[in-house]
Amino acid sequence: MLLLLIALLAASVAAPALIYYLGRPAFGLIALVPGAGFFWVLNLFHTGAFANGAALEATYRWMPSAHLEFGFRMDALAGLFALIILGVGTLILLYCWGYFDHTPRRLTMFGAQMSGFAAAMYGLVIADNFLLLYVFWEITSLLSFLLVSYYGERASSRRSAQQAFMVTVLGGLAMLLGMIGFGRQTGVWNFSGIATLDVDITATPFITSSIVLVLAGALTKSAIAPAHFWLPGAMAAPTPVSAYLHSAAMVKAGIYLIARLAPELHEVATWHLVVIPAGLFTMLLGGWMALKQRDLKLVLAYGTVSQLGFIMSVVAIGSREAMLAGLALTFAHSLFKAALFMVVGAIDHVTGTRDIGKLSGLWRRAPILLVISVVSGLSMAGVPPLLGFVAKETVLEAVMAEELLVGMPRNMMLVAIVLGSMLTMAYTLRFLWGAFATKSADAPSGSTEHPGLSPAVAGMHAVGPLLWIPPAVLTALTIFFGLNPGPLSGAINAHLNNIFGPDAHGYLALWHGFTPALGISVVIIVAGCVLHWQRDLLAKAQFETPALGSADNAYDFVLAQLRTWSLRITASTQRGSLQASLTTIFICFILITTIALISGDLTDVRMIIADNPWQAIAAFIIIAAAVAATVMHNRLSAVLVVGVTGYAMAAIFALHGAPDLALTQLLVETIVVVIFMLVLRKMPANVDWRPEPSRNRLRAWLSVATGLATVLVGLFAINARVSRPISEYMPELAKEIGHGANAVNVLLVDMRAWDTFGEITVLVIAATGVASLIYRTQSFTRASRRPTLQVTGRRWLAAGSESEQQQNRSLMVDVATRVLFPSIMALSLYFFFAGHNAPGGGFAGGLVAALALTLRYLAGGRQELEEALPIDASRLLGSGLIISAIAAIVPMGFGHPPLTSGYTSVDIPLIGGVSLPSALVFDAGVYLIVVGLIKQILDSLGIKLDEEEEARKQRARDRKRSLARQQQRSAGVSSTREPVGVRGGGAAGASASSGTSPITGTFRAIPTHHQPQEETNGS
Repeated sequence: MLLLLIALLAASVAAPALIYYLGRPAFGLIALVPGAGFFWVLNLFHTGAFANGAALEATYRWMPSAHLEFGFRMDALAGLFALIILGVGTLILLYCWGYFDHTPRRLTMFGAQMSGFAAAMYGLVIADNFLLLYVFWEITSLLSFLLVSYYGERASSRRSAQQAFMVTVLGGLAMLLGMIGFGRQTGVWNFSGIATLDVDITATPFITSSIVLVLAGALTKSAIAPAHFWLPGAMAAPTPVSAYLHSAAMVKAGIYLIARLAPELHEVATWHLVVIPAGLFTMLLGGWMALKQRDLKLVLAYGTVSQLGFIMSVVAIGSREAMLAGLALTFAHSLFKAALFMVVGAIDHVTGTRDIGKLSGLWRRAPILLVISVVSGLSMAGVPPLLGFVAKETVLEAVMAEELLVGMPRNMMLVAIVLGSMLTMAYTLRFLWGAFATKSADAPSGSTEHPGLSPAVAGMHAVGPLLWIPPAVLTALTIFFGLNPGPLSGAINAHLNNIFGPDAHGYLALWHGFTPALGISVVIIVAGCVLHWQRDLLAKAQFETPALGSADNAYDFVLAQLRTWSLRITASTQRGSLQASLTTIFICFILITTIALISGDLTDVRMIIADNPWQAIAAFIIIAAAVAATVMHNRLSAVLVVGVTGYAMAAIFALHGAPDLALTQLLVETIVVVIFMLVLRKMPANVDWRPEPSRNRLRAWLSVATGLATVLVGLFAINARVSRPISEYMPELAKEIGHGANAVNVLLVDMRAWDTFGEITVLVIAATGVASLIYRTQSFTRASRRPTLQVTGRRWLAAGSESEQQQNRSLMVDVATRVLFPSIMALSLYFFFAGHNAPGGGFAGGLVAALALTLRYLAGGRQELEEALPIDASRLLGSGLIISAIAAIVPMGFGHPPLTSGYTSVDIPLIGGVSLPSALVFDAGVYLIVVGLIKQILDSLGIKLDEEEEARKQRARDRKRSLARQQQRSAGVSSTREPVGVRGGGAAGASASSGTSPITGTFRAIPTHHQPQEETNGS
């Protein structure tokens, strides 16, 4: 079971490379994986693996307290839907081989997404845990978004993809809330546990709201009104996507969820009240809308909406007979609707159009497509002896005899089904007529050689075998199961027997005798034919604009209103003033904390000012530095003074016996000061704006109140503890679980390593964001290389001092950097390896290494940094994240939870025993990420800004030279027009002194030693 899921994921990963190198035939190789899975599941039914309630199960616990586990279970119901997903998916992948004419780059990702979608849908139906199903649920929505937007250059494709994504994801979020509410109220978080509930589900508190939220997700996924409009819009996708996602697979996810829950939850009154009316209304609405369409694909799309509403209303009843009919109808719909979509794709492929008005006489040019369409279309309409007829007969018999629907509800449902089925027959005939009929009165002839053929049909090319073989297979199955529904009936009953018990009368059959259901079927077929025959009269009854409004327009209106409200809220709260925002935050903080403190217990408060005088001295330094920062107008001085508060805080940490915190604080404060300096060097040295004294006083009072509120909150929070802190157990746990004496580092890389992994992920995102802000639309990646600079003579730094700017470097800085860099790097490695049992770790070691690189940059500039670490910062960040992820995942391969630590020790000569915990690998990833982060910041805020500054200065110099040339040319022209006697006078001397030759008037180049002055002026 899980091997098949892994194989599908592997096929998705391998698909881009296969399609890139093999072209379209690679789809045939990719199809082998779901094809093999189809026959494996089919064999499970054949061997009776699902009999007597048996199922394949696999559970991997992760976070039991949060009800998160990888729980998989394949029973007969999951197997039925897996057959649809894998079988139709195999044929669709083969169809892609013939559908696409060439292999653009986007097709490589298309193949991966199609295979990945099959994996996600398969994972969805075998997921037993609520939350795991939700994960696969949203993956299908994401892949649907990517597949619908295949033609991303088209605005219609982008809009349709966004619309489908937003609607289905919103429904999925509602479903998630419902599942959480259901789990909290019932204590059941697995589908297999619902049947074993020992409580009255109807009396469970808040069960109605939970069920409604779950139904919201199921109904939106299956395009049930009022969320039906996204599915016709999704027809902007390539036809293979429509045939697979929007007819056979993704839209069946909601039906699967209803089928999974209906037998137990239909007892809740809200269940029938929500699902059945919505499904029947969707059936009628979709059928009526299909009769208006001129695009063959839209006829099928609205027909799919109608059929989904039909299936949903039947399955939601929850009885055995209704489940049998609904699942049979689901299976039949997947066969005939996928086949019809593929036929439309073939028609579009060979004729270049899907417009009914441009197709005439196609039946003569494509007889194979005609046969496939007629058989599949008649199955959709419920005409014997096809599977669609068998399923619809079963539905009519089940509804007429349904005990759960008494009186008027049953009669109204029957009437709605009959009317919807008439519309189905009518739009089926419209599809067949529009695609294949000779419409000489409606469509112009192609030529005298092809009478009755439209130009598109007359100029069509042959239909390739890969365009008709996949739908032909589905059509053959439609005929087979119509004439012999026993195998399908047995597979469905394998599920129903597990829930309702055996029933000798519950089976599918082609012939039940002359029954009322058969008479109703005859009425449906005849009425549908009449509706198509009188299609012109019917068209007059249809409005140009929807009588009840357009759901698509309503969607646009809702988005426009939300956008307007968001802009107004943003404009009223975010006015671009940092002072206003901070003032609002601080005032709210003061008011809330004050109210909470006044309304609480203010007794039994204990506070110690300081344990020793050194702490008081450090606190005084912090206070003095903070006050000094408020009165300074020089930006750099203010940053340095603020940095003093950080160093004093590190001293307090050290005095409290926290050397790890003190070390980290020192390193972080140093890096922050350097980053501030990189930014501030491009800004004016002093702050020009000076606030009025009255505003300064208001800010002072606000700061005093904020500081006082913070102290009071901290004071009462510390004294509010009523139990022993968990930190008392950390050293012992660190030694026992993480095999380390440094509790802080073991906490970061072992006991709370998931938090650390999330934090380093944020660091990678932050580094990328900083680079994106500086580089904007330019690429900030560069090729990593080995150092290639040739050493010529002795020098202190690797970059040398060839340029004039480098020649002005301080020799003392060069010497200090040369001496300190190796020592700092050695200290960095020491911190890294010793951090498990002593102060240090990957974070501290990475910060020390980053400081060493920063020193090289400050001493020698960008060339020195490139020579010190000629590796792209993005690769360091990515490598670190991958290494940390590997350290988290590998323990799962040995049957342990993620991030479980292993431990060993080795004896090294002359050194002794060395501890080697597996957490060291995770720490190595942290080390690389910290180094990559600082390298990315130096590249962005340092090197890139330097390059932009040099480019700006160069443009200024070029402008000055250009202006000087223009002035010289003007002076030269005027001098040639002067009398000869005048040239020898003062004008000549003036021209000579101004840099112009007295004879020729040519411009003399300014000496290069004046350029630095120009550069200064230009800046």
